[in-house]
Amino acid sequence: MSGRAVFVAGAGTEIGKTYVTAALTRCLRAQGHGIRTLKPVASGVPPVDDPAFRQSDTAILLEAQGLGLTPGSVAACSPWRFTAPLAPDLAAAREGRTLALADLVAWCRTEMSAAPPGTTLLIEGVGGLMSPVTDDHTGLDWLKALSVPALLVSGSYLGAISHALTAAETLRGHGVALRGVVVCESPDAPTGLETVASAIRRRVAVPVHGIARGGICSDDLAALIRTDA
Repeated sequence: MSGRAVFVAGAGTEIGKTYVTAALTRCLRAQGHGIRTLKPVASGVPPVDDPAFRQSDTAILLEAQGLGLTPGSVAACSPWRFTAPLAPDLAAAREGRTLALADLVAWCRTEMSAAPPGTTLLIEGVGGLMSPVTDDHTGLDWLKALSVPALLVSGSYLGAISHALTAAETLRGHGVALRGVVVCESPDAPTGLETVASAIRRRVAVPVHGIARGGICSDDLAALIRTDA
């Protein structure tokens, strides 16, 4: 089952996971490869009929797939959506709801099993790798339960190198296969994107790519997450 999906994990929060995931989705579509992209858990999401919804992570990923913003498509991409821009466990509690890891994992596995042959399934996580997802579990617990490889996204802000290396070492220590690291350009970063990517590249044993805001992903980067290769 692990060959059917790739989990997009973050070294932190608000660092560009959705930007990278959307760019990869558009790139694989342009190359003619089958791609389905999901963000099962999303916080800070306005109601679908709110004009602000178009700026949400879910809307960005649906648009990257060429899908309309309908209640059905939104629910199929992000079944667990919360209004408050908080960690999912806190956002759920604010709405009087709960989120169980077993339910989340079961839903993802169903989607993985249903993916047509030759289709890459991208599952974008929420927050950083160690961000709480439920009352008792983190993003790392979710990733481990799925037994799929990860693509790690980092920013280029001050401190990003340490955060990326810490996350990569955490994945290695927990036996999670790492396909590569993507450094997404951070606004007003004091150091150039390639400088940060190069520093990380010298210290990990996987490919490291950079992607500028407004840029597109390279073919080499897209190849990292293809599951039909």
